[in-house]
Amino acid sequence: MPNFLLKRWHGYYLIALLSIAVLIAGILTLYQWQLGLLGFFSLAVAVVLLFRAKKYFEKELTEYISTLTYRVNKAGEVAVTNLPIGIVLYDEQRQIQWANPYIIEMKGASCVGESIASLEASLLNRLENGEHQFLLTVSNRKYRVVHEENERLLYFFNVTEEQEIKDLFEKDKTVIGLIYLDNYDEVTQGMEDQLRSRLLSRVTEALNRWSQKYDILLRRTAADRFFAVFNKETLAELEEDRFTILDEVREATGKEKVSLTLSVGIGSGHSLLRELGNLAQSSLDLALGRGGDQVAIKQKNGKVRFYGGKSNAVEKRTRVRARVISHAIRDFILESDKVFIMGHKNPDMDSIGSAIGMLKIVEANGKQGFIVLDPDDMNQSVGKLMEEIRKQENLANGFIAPEEAVEHATHDTLIVVVDTHRPSLVAEDRLLRRGEKIIVIDHHRRGEEFIEDAVLVYMEPYASSTAELVTELLEYQQNTPHLDVIESTALLSGIIVDTKSFAIRTGSRTFDAASYLKSKGADTTLVHKLMKEDLDQYIKRSKLIENSYIYTGGVAIAKGDPGEIYSQVLIAQAADTLLTMNNVIASFVISKIADNRISISARSLGEVNVQVIMESMNGGGHLTNAATQLQDLTLEETEELLKDKIEDYFKGGQST
Repeated sequence: MPNFLLKRWHGYYLIALLSIAVLIAGILTLYQWQLGLLGFFSLAVAVVLLFRAKKYFEKELTEYISTLTYRVNKAGEVAVTNLPIGIVLYDEQRQIQWANPYIIEMKGASCVGESIASLEASLLNRLENGEHQFLLTVSNRKYRVVHEENERLLYFFNVTEEQEIKDLFEKDKTVIGLIYLDNYDEVTQGMEDQLRSRLLSRVTEALNRWSQKYDILLRRTAADRFFAVFNKETLAELEEDRFTILDEVREATGKEKVSLTLSVGIGSGHSLLRELGNLAQSSLDLALGRGGDQVAIKQKNGKVRFYGGKSNAVEKRTRVRARVISHAIRDFILESDKVFIMGHKNPDMDSIGSAIGMLKIVEANGKQGFIVLDPDDMNQSVGKLMEEIRKQENLANGFIAPEEAVEHATHDTLIVVVDTHRPSLVAEDRLLRRGEKIIVIDHHRRGEEFIEDAVLVYMEPYASSTAELVTELLEYQQNTPHLDVIESTALLSGIIVDTKSFAIRTGSRTFDAASYLKSKGADTTLVHKLMKEDLDQYIKRSKLIENSYIYTGGVAIAKGDPGEIYSQVLIAQAADTLLTMNNVIASFVISKIADNRISISARSLGEVNVQVIMESMNGGGHLTNAATQLQDLTLEETEELLKDKIEDYFKGGQST
């Protein structure tokens, strides 16, 4: 404690003693005045000494405060000058008014009077955007910048070492990969042992070279399965390389005149190995659900990136799964009080046809079923089909409006979704929340958006259409459903529309399904009648095609009139027509549709995976048939965006 403070305490003691002395002097005066007088004299002397001590104390206190203030100011000045923290003051014009020596050392020269941007070009934009704390790189060093906007003050904290440690930690995080040979069992079925051994040897050699190149731990767990462990730094290199291992395996097996492809599921972004394994398995399921020959990378936050997927899915040679799925669907129907069947919004012939096929399966099992259809959301072809259906009272009574379906749905109601697996595209998404049992039947490649908690999923990307899948399910029902002419025709229409009259995406099972429907009375003449279009629509489509041009590599692009509103069907038809032209391997049609949206319909002959391109624009579909819809863009902006995505695709870009 300072001396003057000790003296201050002594002063307090003196005051107390004086008070006691006054009291004693007063008492003495009562008994002997001489002693009282002496006491009061002594008291007067003490008071004088007390006042002198008080003045001396005040003087010392003033000197102490002055010294302390100087020391504090000096310490603050030294701290601001020598602390390893950069400090910058700037004026209203974003000009530097003052900077401490740390900033001068950081920049390598004085910056007073210069713009804030002289420290780093992006700094000015960050300040104007009102950012209060951010990372900034200056001369290969990283700084955390704290912005005190009211004081026009910036603090620079050097976090280079901290960021390097974080980056190293991120790069060294474990990644798990599951590798699956898509069609190994089918390709090697009946194959000679020597040829099978040579085929596996080629695949194994390609994978071993790949693992050695990128320092990957690779182990075979079965004849058609491999397990891989690496880190995030290696994953970044693989992504930069666009997973060329897919092409290498395809080319290596091609030398044996066999089409063998890889599917890879990768789990990343989690610290727990069990969770990484679950992510990898989920990614592999997603890759296989999209037709295989691709890589799916799933993060902890659920985001998925895709690479590859440029080859068409190989048709399955066995109907065992169709039979098993058919029997499982029958069990779910029998356990339900009623069944609601719905396709996607603005349904096409495949959606309606497959829904009618599922309705017949429900009726064959003695349950009540309804097809959910919005009468105000139909294209011309579906409208014609509905006119034919209304002539048959029994079938017409099987259709129900979305609002009515939601009202009558219960927890025991079975919901069957056909021709889509995206909840945002179903005819009535509220039904997905009302029913606890949901079945998904679709032929599109699986996208990132998917109906959750489905009790049964039957997705076969190899199939020409959902109508083909449903037709096979009909054949394996224990109680064979009775199909009349309009019902079998509706199913056949779905197959014909999606295969462009059996021109694309057709396999032997496609013709088997068509043959079965024909045997049940399907009328091809009626199909042709349903597909007819108006003359003015034909002219409008022709004008749209007239504006087409070849962009690159046999890719045709057509753009509609900015002042015209086109129907989705007309846009799709224009894309189909462009695909019939010489030297065109893929077509894209861009036009305005209702609600001020821009629609793109994409088609290909199989050489170009238009689904990958459309997915990169938040769309989806099939390898040869895809689409997307965009908002807040002009036709010209959409056209430029599409060109960029096409360029990315041909350069080997990722799919989403």
